[in-house]
Amino acid sequence: MALILLVEDDELLRDSVSDLLEQAGHRTLACADGLCAQEQLSHGAVDAVLLDLGLPGIDGMSLLRWIRERFESLPVLILTARDSIDHRVEGLMAGADDYLTKPFGNAELSARLQALLRRARLPAFEARHGASSVESGTRAPPHGTAASAAPSLQFDTEQPRVWVRGQPILLTQREWELLRVLHAQLNQVVSRDNVLLVWQAEGSEPIASNALEVYVHRLRRKLQGTGASIRNIRGLGYMLELA
Repeated sequence: MALILLVEDDELLRDSVSDLLEQAGHRTLACADGLCAQEQLSHGAVDAVLLDLGLPGIDGMSLLRWIRERFESLPVLILTARDSIDHRVEGLMAGADDYLTKPFGNAELSARLQALLRRARLPAFEARHGASSVESGTRAPPHGTAASAAPSLQFDTEQPRVWVRGQPILLTQREWELLRVLHAQLNQVVSRDNVLLVWQAEGSEPIASNALEVYVHRLRRKLQGTGASIRNIRGLGYMLELA
């Protein structure tokens, strides 16, 4: 059972989605505007957010950016009637994990949400230390440990975060998955098709090539200064390198 924050100003749709979530065994916090959502998020942990973009007062895109500034790994699924590629890319660039256009079927909404929750594994607000390292199986270095004492790249197996030379980096679910795919073939070219296949296997909507570029850009920006970098190999794919 998960606690879902639903932010939707259409009362009929809000009630319908709330009923669907509760029938699936989840608990729901419902808000009709961005101020209500900010208040809910400021006072307690939730596992995911279903976010409409066309909100009164604080619009959905501004609320999404507010969320990402404070809760980097909280799964956010956009629900909107804005279905152009530009709007999708804008939402992904602002930090959304997935995008569902209205009208949508209940089964598809349930599947998308379950995919996000499955990838999240733990409530997004829950902070834990001591992650397992993919490279060595050792514990991640606690706060204050010298970077040289840790392997070059460590993955938290429960939350979307990594340590690069002991430096913690919080990621969204898709950023974390992208980094895992690239790390599995460190210093080797990974094709776009392989990345897209992994994400599709997780149950999410297939991602367009331009949206993939957005995720690569976001991940590359977060890795700046860590010694890890992602190279674009023209016409082939991407390569993760560790300095």
